[in-house]
Amino acid sequence: MRVAARDQLGWKHSLKIIISPDSFKGNLTSMQVAEALEKGVLRVLPRARCLKLPVADGGEGTVQAMLHALGGRLIQKQVCGPAGHPVRARYGLLVDQSAVIEAAEASGLPLVSGRERNPLHTTSYGTGELLRDALDKGAQHIIIGIGGSATSDGGAGMAQALGARFFKANGRELRRKATGSMLETITRIDTGELHPRLGKCRLTVACDVKNPLCGPHGAARVYAPQKGATAKGVAILERNLTHFGRLLERELRIKVLRTPGAGAAGGLGAGLLAFCAARLRPGVDIVLQAIQFKHHLRNADLVLTGEGRVDSQTPFGKTPAGVARAARTCGVPVIAIGGALADDANTVFQHGIDGLESAAARDMDLEEALRHSQEHLQNAAERVLRLLKTGRRMEQRAKRRARR
Repeated sequence: MRVAARDQLGWKHSLKIIISPDSFKGNLTSMQVAEALEKGVLRVLPRARCLKLPVADGGEGTVQAMLHALGGRLIQKQVCGPAGHPVRARYGLLVDQSAVIEAAEASGLPLVSGRERNPLHTTSYGTGELLRDALDKGAQHIIIGIGGSATSDGGAGMAQALGARFFKANGRELRRKATGSMLETITRIDTGELHPRLGKCRLTVACDVKNPLCGPHGAARVYAPQKGATAKGVAILERNLTHFGRLLERELRIKVLRTPGAGAAGGLGAGLLAFCAARLRPGVDIVLQAIQFKHHLRNADLVLTGEGRVDSQTPFGKTPAGVARAARTCGVPVIAIGGALADDANTVFQHGIDGLESAAARDMDLEEALRHSQEHLQNAAERVLRLLKTGRRMEQRAKRRARR
Protein backbone atom coordinates (compact mmCIF):
# COMPACT_ATOMS: atom_id res chain seq x y z
CA MET A 1 0.00 0.00 0.00
CA ARG A 2 2.84 2.40 0.76
CA VAL A 3 4.29 1.80 -2.72
CA ALA A 4 0.90 2.41 -4.30
CA ALA A 5 0.55 5.68 -2.45
CA ARG A 6 4.04 6.74 -3.54
CA ASP A 7 3.33 5.86 -7.17
CA GLN A 8 0.07 7.78 -7.14
CA LEU A 9 1.46 11.12 -6.10
CA GLY A 10 5.21 10.80 -5.89
CA TRP A 11 5.69 11.39 -2.15
CA LYS A 12 7.57 8.82 -0.11
CA HIS A 13 5.61 9.35 3.09
CA SER A 14 1.92 9.40 3.96
CA LEU A 15 0.66 12.96 3.78
CA LYS A 16 -1.21 14.52 6.67
CA ILE A 17 -4.14 16.44 5.22
CA ILE A 18 -6.45 18.52 7.39
CA ILE A 19 -9.97 18.90 6.02
CA SER A 20 -11.71 21.92 7.58
CA PRO A 21 -14.67 23.20 5.56
CA ASP A 22 -17.70 25.20 6.59
CA SER A 23 -21.19 23.85 5.94
CA PHE A 24 -22.78 24.37 2.54
CA LYS A 25 -25.78 26.30 3.81
CA GLY A 26 -29.11 24.59 3.22
CA ASN A 27 -27.45 21.53 1.73
CA LEU A 28 -24.64 19.78 3.65
CA THR A 29 -23.26 20.05 7.16
CA SER A 30 -19.58 20.82 7.53
CA MET A 31 -18.96 17.19 8.52
CA GLN A 32 -20.74 15.91 5.40
CA VAL A 33 -18.59 18.21 3.29
CA ALA A 34 -15.43 16.99 5.06
CA GLU A 35 -16.38 13.34 4.55
CA ALA A 36 -16.98 13.89 0.84
CA LEU A 37 -13.64 15.66 0.40
CA GLU A 38 -11.86 12.88 2.25
CA LYS A 39 -13.26 10.27 -0.14
CA GLY A 40 -11.93 12.23 -3.09
CA VAL A 41 -8.49 12.55 -1.50
CA LEU A 42 -8.26 8.82 -0.76
CA ARG A 43 -9.02 7.93 -4.36
CA VAL A 44 -5.64 9.40 -5.26
CA LEU A 45 -3.72 8.89 -2.04
CA PRO A 46 -5.13 5.92 -0.13
CA ARG A 47 -2.45 6.13 2.57
CA ALA A 48 -3.07 9.80 3.36
CA ARG A 49 -3.81 10.63 6.99
CA CYS A 50 -6.93 12.77 6.71
CA LEU A 51 -7.96 14.68 9.82
CA LYS A 52 -11.51 15.99 9.55
CA LEU A 53 -11.99 19.16 11.59
CA PRO A 54 -15.28 20.77 10.51
CA VAL A 55 -15.32 24.50 11.17
CA ALA A 56 -17.93 27.26 11.26
CA ASP A 57 -17.89 31.02 11.50
CA GLY A 58 -20.28 31.37 14.41
CA GLY A 59 -23.43 30.89 12.34
CA GLU A 60 -25.20 27.75 11.19
CA GLY A 61 -23.18 24.63 11.95
CA THR A 62 -21.15 26.07 14.82
CA VAL A 63 -22.72 23.83 17.46
CA GLN A 64 -22.20 20.65 15.44
CA ALA A 65 -18.62 21.57 14.56
CA MET A 66 -17.74 22.18 18.20
CA LEU A 67 -19.46 19.01 19.40
CA HIS A 68 -17.59 16.95 16.82
CA ALA A 69 -14.22 18.42 17.72
CA LEU A 70 -14.52 18.53 21.49
CA GLY A 71 -17.28 16.11 22.46
CA GLY A 72 -20.40 16.77 24.46
CA ARG A 73 -24.13 16.53 24.06
CA LEU A 74 -26.92 18.35 22.30
CA ILE A 75 -29.47 19.98 24.59
CA GLN A 76 -33.01 20.60 23.35
CA LYS A 77 -35.28 23.08 25.04
CA GLN A 78 -38.62 24.70 24.32
CA VAL A 79 -38.22 28.47 24.34
CA CYS A 80 -40.03 31.59 23.20
CA GLY A 81 -39.57 32.11 19.48
CA PRO A 82 -39.06 35.56 17.94
CA ALA A 83 -42.78 36.04 17.31
CA GLY A 84 -43.74 34.88 20.80
CA HIS A 85 -44.69 31.31 19.88
CA PRO A 86 -42.96 28.31 21.50
CA VAL A 87 -40.15 26.77 19.43
CA ARG A 88 -37.75 23.89 19.97
CA ALA A 89 -34.16 25.10 20.07
CA ARG A 90 -30.86 23.29 20.53
CA TYR A 91 -27.44 24.14 21.87
CA GLY A 92 -24.27 22.23 22.67
CA LEU A 93 -22.95 21.44 26.14
CA LEU A 94 -19.31 20.43 25.76
CA VAL A 95 -17.29 18.10 27.94
CA ASP A 96 -15.06 20.97 29.10
CA GLN A 97 -18.05 22.73 30.73
CA SER A 98 -18.43 25.14 27.84
CA ALA A 99 -21.69 25.77 26.01
CA VAL A 100 -22.15 26.68 22.36
CA ILE A 101 -25.29 28.53 21.32
CA GLU A 102 -26.56 29.73 17.95
CA ALA A 103 -28.98 32.60 18.56
CA ALA A 104 -30.78 31.78 15.32
CA GLU A 105 -31.99 28.53 16.91
CA ALA A 106 -34.27 30.52 19.20
CA SER A 107 -34.54 33.92 17.49
CA GLY A 108 -33.73 33.26 13.85
CA LEU A 109 -35.33 34.73 10.76
CA PRO A 110 -36.53 31.33 9.42
CA LEU A 111 -38.75 31.05 12.52
CA VAL A 112 -41.02 33.88 11.37
CA SER A 113 -42.98 34.33 8.17
CA GLY A 114 -45.70 36.47 6.66
CA ARG A 115 -46.86 39.41 8.76
CA GLU A 116 -44.90 38.15 11.75
CA ARG A 117 -41.67 38.96 9.92
CA ASN A 118 -41.37 42.46 11.37
CA PRO A 119 -38.47 43.42 13.66
CA LEU A 120 -40.66 45.94 15.46
CA HIS A 121 -42.53 43.03 17.04
CA THR A 122 -39.94 40.25 17.46
CA THR A 123 -38.00 39.43 20.61
CA SER A 124 -34.67 37.84 21.55
CA TYR A 125 -36.21 36.40 24.73
CA GLY A 126 -35.69 32.80 23.57
CA THR A 127 -31.97 33.36 23.14
CA GLY A 128 -31.86 34.52 26.75
CA GLU A 129 -33.65 31.33 27.78
CA LEU A 130 -30.93 29.24 26.14
CA LEU A 131 -28.27 31.28 27.93
CA ARG A 132 -30.10 30.86 31.23
CA ASP A 133 -30.35 27.09 30.74
CA ALA A 134 -26.62 26.84 29.99
CA LEU A 135 -25.85 28.84 33.13
CA ASP A 136 -28.17 26.62 35.17
CA LYS A 137 -26.26 23.59 33.90
CA GLY A 138 -22.98 25.04 35.16
CA ALA A 139 -21.38 26.31 31.97
CA GLN A 140 -18.08 28.05 32.70
CA HIS A 141 -17.71 29.54 29.23
CA ILE A 142 -20.48 30.28 26.75
CA ILE A 143 -19.82 30.88 23.07
CA ILE A 144 -22.77 32.41 21.26
CA GLY A 145 -23.07 33.02 17.53
CA ILE A 146 -25.53 35.81 16.81
CA GLY A 147 -25.96 35.73 13.04
CA GLY A 148 -29.30 35.28 11.31
CA SER A 149 -31.57 36.85 13.91
CA ALA A 150 -35.10 38.10 13.25
CA THR A 151 -34.92 40.71 16.00
CA SER A 152 -34.04 44.37 16.51
CA ASP A 153 -34.71 44.71 20.23
CA GLY A 154 -31.20 45.65 21.35
CA GLY A 155 -31.00 42.40 23.30
CA ALA A 156 -33.69 43.61 25.70
CA GLY A 157 -35.71 40.40 25.39
CA MET A 158 -32.60 38.32 26.02
CA ALA A 159 -31.84 40.41 29.11
CA GLN A 160 -35.36 39.89 30.50
CA ALA A 161 -34.93 36.12 30.25
CA LEU A 162 -31.73 36.48 32.30
CA GLY A 163 -33.49 38.46 35.02
CA ALA A 164 -33.20 42.11 33.96
CA ARG A 165 -36.25 44.28 34.69
CA PHE A 166 -37.36 47.30 32.67
CA PHE A 167 -39.56 50.11 33.94
CA LYS A 168 -41.64 52.76 32.18
CA ALA A 169 -41.91 56.45 33.01
CA ASN A 170 -44.99 55.79 35.16
CA GLY A 171 -42.96 53.41 37.33
CA ARG A 172 -44.66 50.27 36.07
CA GLU A 173 -42.56 47.31 34.99
CA LEU A 174 -42.61 46.20 31.37
CA ARG A 175 -44.17 42.78 31.78
CA ARG A 176 -44.38 41.79 28.11
CA LYS A 177 -41.40 40.28 26.35
CA ALA A 178 -39.46 43.25 24.99
CA THR A 179 -39.47 43.99 21.27
CA GLY A 180 -37.98 46.78 19.20
CA SER A 181 -41.21 48.78 19.30
CA MET A 182 -41.16 48.89 23.13
CA LEU A 183 -37.64 50.19 23.71
CA GLU A 184 -38.63 53.84 23.73
CA THR A 185 -41.00 53.26 26.66
CA ILE A 186 -38.18 52.05 28.94
CA THR A 187 -36.79 54.70 31.29
CA ARG A 188 -35.12 52.63 34.01
CA ILE A 189 -33.24 49.32 34.20
CA ASP A 190 -32.94 47.06 37.24
CA THR A 191 -30.20 44.40 37.05
CA GLY A 192 -30.46 43.29 40.66
CA GLU A 193 -32.04 39.97 39.70
CA LEU A 194 -29.73 39.02 36.83
CA HIS A 195 -28.73 35.37 36.82
CA PRO A 196 -26.22 34.95 39.68
CA ARG A 197 -23.82 32.88 37.59
CA LEU A 198 -23.36 35.56 34.93
CA GLY A 199 -20.47 37.03 36.88
CA LYS A 200 -18.78 33.64 37.09
CA CYS A 201 -19.14 32.65 33.44
CA ARG A 202 -17.05 33.95 30.54
CA LEU A 203 -19.19 34.82 27.55
CA THR A 204 -17.74 35.17 24.05
CA VAL A 205 -19.81 36.43 21.13
CA ALA A 206 -19.06 35.23 17.61
CA CYS A 207 -19.57 38.43 15.66
CA ASP A 208 -18.14 39.13 12.21
CA VAL A 209 -19.67 42.55 11.58
CA LYS A 210 -18.43 45.90 12.82
CA ASN A 211 -21.73 47.79 12.71
CA PRO A 212 -22.41 50.12 15.66
CA LEU A 213 -25.78 50.12 17.36
CA CYS A 214 -27.07 53.28 15.67
CA GLY A 215 -26.41 55.61 12.78
CA PRO A 216 -26.04 55.13 9.02
CA HIS A 217 -24.29 51.79 9.50
CA GLY A 218 -26.28 50.74 12.55
CA ALA A 219 -28.63 47.86 13.28
CA ALA A 220 -31.82 49.52 12.08
CA ARG A 221 -30.71 51.10 8.82
CA VAL A 222 -28.53 48.23 7.60
CA TYR A 223 -30.27 45.09 8.82
CA ALA A 224 -33.89 45.86 9.71
CA PRO A 225 -35.07 45.99 6.06
CA GLN A 226 -33.72 42.45 5.58
CA LYS A 227 -35.92 41.37 8.50
CA GLY A 228 -39.12 42.85 7.08
CA ALA A 229 -39.09 46.45 8.31
CA THR A 230 -40.64 49.19 6.19
CA ALA A 231 -39.00 52.61 5.80
CA LYS A 232 -41.23 53.87 8.60
CA GLY A 233 -40.31 50.87 10.74
CA VAL A 234 -36.61 51.51 10.19
CA ALA A 235 -37.03 55.09 11.41
CA ILE A 236 -38.87 53.92 14.54
CA LEU A 237 -36.23 51.30 15.30
CA GLU A 238 -33.41 53.79 14.81
CA ARG A 239 -35.06 56.15 17.30
CA ASN A 240 -35.82 53.37 19.79
CA LEU A 241 -32.40 51.74 19.63
CA THR A 242 -30.74 55.13 20.10
CA HIS A 243 -32.88 55.74 23.18
CA PHE A 244 -32.14 52.29 24.56
CA GLY A 245 -28.42 52.60 23.84
CA ARG A 246 -28.22 55.89 25.70
CA LEU A 247 -30.07 54.32 28.62
CA LEU A 248 -27.61 51.39 28.71
CA GLU A 249 -24.67 53.76 28.70
CA ARG A 250 -26.16 55.94 31.44
CA GLU A 251 -27.43 53.23 33.80
CA LEU A 252 -25.00 50.34 33.16
CA ARG A 253 -21.99 52.48 32.23
CA ILE A 254 -21.19 50.34 29.18
CA LYS A 255 -20.38 52.03 25.87
CA VAL A 256 -22.59 50.54 23.16
CA LEU A 257 -23.76 53.29 20.80
CA ARG A 258 -20.57 53.43 18.73
CA THR A 259 -18.90 50.17 19.73
CA PRO A 260 -18.05 48.05 16.67
CA GLY A 261 -20.27 44.96 16.58
CA ALA A 262 -22.87 46.30 19.02
CA GLY A 263 -25.34 46.58 16.14
CA ALA A 264 -25.04 42.91 15.21
CA ALA A 265 -28.25 40.86 15.32
CA GLY A 266 -30.47 43.89 15.77
CA GLY A 267 -28.46 45.17 18.70
CA LEU A 268 -28.16 41.81 20.44
CA GLY A 269 -24.43 42.53 20.43
CA ALA A 270 -25.08 45.62 22.53
CA GLY A 271 -27.28 43.71 24.95
CA LEU A 272 -24.67 41.00 25.45
CA LEU A 273 -21.99 43.63 26.05
CA ALA A 274 -24.09 45.53 28.55
CA PHE A 275 -25.80 42.76 30.52
CA CYS A 276 -23.32 39.88 30.20
CA ALA A 277 -19.94 41.62 30.04
CA ALA A 278 -19.40 39.69 26.82
CA ARG A 279 -16.41 39.91 24.54
CA LEU A 280 -16.99 40.18 20.77
CA ARG A 281 -14.63 38.25 18.49
CA PRO A 282 -14.64 36.97 14.88
CA GLY A 283 -16.60 33.73 14.86
CA VAL A 284 -14.18 31.57 12.91
CA ASP A 285 -11.32 32.60 15.21
CA ILE A 286 -13.33 31.50 18.25
CA VAL A 287 -14.05 28.10 16.73
CA LEU A 288 -10.48 27.53 15.52
CA GLN A 289 -9.11 28.35 18.96
CA ALA A 290 -11.65 26.13 20.71
CA ILE A 291 -10.83 23.08 18.55
CA GLN A 292 -7.07 23.74 18.92
CA PHE A 293 -6.66 24.05 15.18
CA LYS A 294 -3.06 25.30 15.31
CA HIS A 295 -2.07 22.29 17.39
CA HIS A 296 -3.42 19.97 14.69
CA LEU A 297 -1.49 21.88 12.02
CA ARG A 298 1.77 20.46 13.33
CA ASN A 299 3.35 18.26 10.66
CA ALA A 300 0.41 18.85 8.31
CA ASP A 301 1.19 18.91 4.59
CA LEU A 302 -2.01 20.42 3.24
CA VAL A 303 -5.30 21.97 4.38
CA LEU A 304 -8.52 21.64 2.41
CA THR A 305 -11.29 24.08 3.28
CA GLY A 306 -14.37 25.45 1.55
CA GLU A 307 -17.83 26.92 1.67
CA GLY A 308 -20.92 27.05 -0.51
CA ARG A 309 -19.75 30.05 -2.53
CA VAL A 310 -16.28 31.55 -2.69
CA ASP A 311 -16.22 35.21 -3.70
CA SER A 312 -14.64 38.55 -2.84
CA GLN A 313 -16.42 38.52 0.54
CA THR A 314 -14.80 35.25 1.61
CA PRO A 315 -11.72 36.98 3.10
CA PHE A 316 -13.90 39.00 5.48
CA GLY A 317 -14.87 36.81 8.40
CA LYS A 318 -15.68 33.66 6.43
CA THR A 319 -14.40 30.22 7.38
CA PRO A 320 -11.92 29.61 4.51
CA ALA A 321 -10.11 32.88 5.20
CA GLY A 322 -9.87 32.16 8.93
CA VAL A 323 -8.53 28.68 8.24
CA ALA A 324 -6.01 30.13 5.79
CA ARG A 325 -4.78 32.74 8.28
CA ALA A 326 -4.14 30.08 10.88
CA ALA A 327 -2.46 27.71 8.41
CA ARG A 328 -0.23 30.47 7.05
CA THR A 329 1.35 30.97 10.49
CA CYS A 330 2.50 27.34 10.30
CA GLY A 331 3.50 27.46 6.64
CA VAL A 332 0.86 24.94 5.55
CA PRO A 333 -0.65 25.47 2.07
CA VAL A 334 -4.41 25.85 1.77
CA ILE A 335 -6.77 24.98 -1.06
CA ALA A 336 -10.42 26.05 -0.94
CA ILE A 337 -13.19 24.17 -2.70
CA GLY A 338 -16.40 26.09 -3.24
CA GLY A 339 -19.81 24.89 -4.25
CA ALA A 340 -19.47 27.73 -6.71
CA LEU A 341 -16.73 30.23 -7.55
CA ALA A 342 -17.66 33.82 -8.31
CA ASP A 343 -15.84 35.77 -11.01
CA ASP A 344 -14.04 37.73 -8.30
CA ALA A 345 -13.04 34.65 -6.27
CA ASN A 346 -9.36 35.06 -7.17
CA THR A 347 -9.13 37.90 -4.66
CA VAL A 348 -8.79 35.22 -1.95
CA PHE A 349 -5.22 34.59 -3.15
CA GLN A 350 -4.25 37.83 -1.44
CA HIS A 351 -5.48 36.46 1.90
CA GLY A 352 -3.58 33.21 2.36
CA ILE A 353 -5.55 30.79 0.16
CA ASP A 354 -3.13 29.15 -2.30
CA GLY A 355 -5.53 27.39 -4.65
CA LEU A 356 -9.19 27.20 -5.66
CA GLU A 357 -11.44 24.55 -7.12
CA SER A 358 -15.15 24.43 -7.82
CA ALA A 359 -17.34 21.49 -6.89
CA ALA A 360 -19.25 22.08 -10.12
CA ALA A 361 -17.18 20.82 -13.04
CA ARG A 362 -19.72 22.05 -15.60
CA ASP A 363 -22.75 24.30 -15.91
CA MET A 364 -25.74 22.84 -14.09
CA ASP A 365 -28.90 24.10 -12.44
CA LEU A 366 -29.02 24.52 -8.68
CA GLU A 367 -31.33 21.55 -8.13
CA GLU A 368 -28.91 19.16 -9.82
CA ALA A 369 -25.93 20.67 -8.00
CA LEU A 370 -27.61 20.14 -4.63
CA ARG A 371 -28.87 16.66 -5.45
CA HIS A 372 -25.41 15.35 -6.30
CA SER A 373 -23.35 17.69 -4.13
CA GLN A 374 -21.41 14.99 -2.27
CA GLU A 375 -20.37 13.34 -5.52
CA HIS A 376 -19.32 16.71 -6.93
CA LEU A 377 -17.20 17.41 -3.85
CA GLN A 378 -15.51 14.00 -4.05
CA ASN A 379 -14.62 14.62 -7.69
CA ALA A 380 -13.35 18.13 -6.91
CA ALA A 381 -11.03 16.83 -4.19
CA GLU A 382 -9.73 14.18 -6.56
CA ARG A 383 -9.02 16.85 -9.19
CA VAL A 384 -7.10 18.90 -6.63
CA LEU A 385 -4.90 15.98 -5.65
CA ARG A 386 -4.21 15.10 -9.27
CA LEU A 387 -3.16 18.68 -9.96
CA LEU A 388 -0.78 18.40 -7.02
CA LYS A 389 0.53 15.22 -8.63
CA THR A 390 1.27 17.20 -11.78
CA GLY A 391 3.10 19.86 -9.78
CA ARG A 392 5.13 17.18 -8.00
CA ARG A 393 6.17 15.64 -11.31
CA MET A 394 7.23 19.05 -12.64
CA GLU A 395 9.36 19.57 -9.53
CA GLN A 396 11.00 16.16 -9.93
CA ARG A 397 11.80 16.78 -13.60
CA ALA A 398 13.35 20.16 -12.76
CA LYS A 399 15.53 18.54 -10.09
CA ARG A 400 16.71 15.85 -12.50
CA ARG A 401 17.67 18.44 -15.11
CA ALA A 402 19.57 20.43 -12.47
CA ARG A 403 21.64 17.34 -11.59
CA ARG A 404 22.72 16.71 -15.18
